[in-house]
Amino acid sequence: MPGGRLTPQERQQIALGLADGLAYAEIARRLDRPTSTVTREVMRNGGPTAYRADLAHHATERRARRRRTAAAGPAGAPPQPHGRDAEAVREYEETFAAVFMQSGLPRMTARTLAALYTADTGSLTASELAARLRVSAASVSKAVALLAGQGLIRRERDERRRERYVVDDELLYQSTMASARSTAHLGEIARQGVSVLGAGTPAAARLENIARFVDFVSEGIARAANQAREILRSGPGPDGEVTAPE
Repeated sequence: MPGGRLTPQERQQIALGLADGLAYAEIARRLDRPTSTVTREVMRNGGPTAYRADLAHHATERRARRRRTAAAGPAGAPPQPHGRDAEAVREYEETFAAVFMQSGLPRMTARTLAALYTADTGSLTASELAARLRVSAASVSKAVALLAGQGLIRRERDERRRERYVVDDELLYQSTMASARSTAHLGEIARQGVSVLGAGTPAAARLENIARFVDFVSEGIARAANQAREILRSGPGPDGEVTAPE
C-alpha cells in the first residue's frame, strides 16, 4: 500500500470518484489507500460537494510550508496545552470547519465556530480568535455577528469587561430546536397554499404532501433533541462512551 502524500493524479481520481457518487471506501480501494486518508483529504478541502483536486493540492502545499515555518520556531508562537501537536490541532480545526461549510456557513464563519468548539474554555475574545485564526479583527467581527445572529454562539463579558464569544451544550440544544421550528414553519406556509390553490388540485396536493412531510420531520427533530438533551447534561462516561437516554 503506497504511503506519503497524495499525488495530483490521486487527487484528480478522488474528485472524479466524488463526482460519480462513489463512497470514500470505494475511492480509497481504487487508490490502494486507507479510507481514512481519503476522508481526511476531502473533509479538509471543502467536503464532497466542494472538493477540487487543484485547490486541494495547493492547500496541501501551503500547509507544508506552514509546518516548515512552525518547525523553525516562530517568535511568539504560544505553546499548545496538554502537550498537543499544534499542527495536528490546526488541521483538525480545518476538517471540522469543512463540516460547518457543508451546512452552509461561509468559510471564515465556519473556521471561527470550529475554533470556539476546540478551545478548552469554549470561549474566546475577538483578539484571541484573530490570533488563533491569523486573520484581521474585521474578519472575526463579521463571522461572530453571523454566528450570534443564528444563535450558534453567545456573547458574554468577562471580569475585564472584554466581550467573549461562547459555545456550550445549551446552545447546541437551542440551535437544534430553532431548526425544528424553522422546518415546522415551512409546513405551515405550505399548508396555507392548499386553500389558495384549491383543494384537490395537483399543486395543492403537492403542498399538502410537503406540509405532512415537514410536520413529521420537525416533530421528530424536536422529540429527539429533548431526549438527547440528557446526553449533554450527563456528559461522557468514564471510558468516553455516551449512554443513550431511555
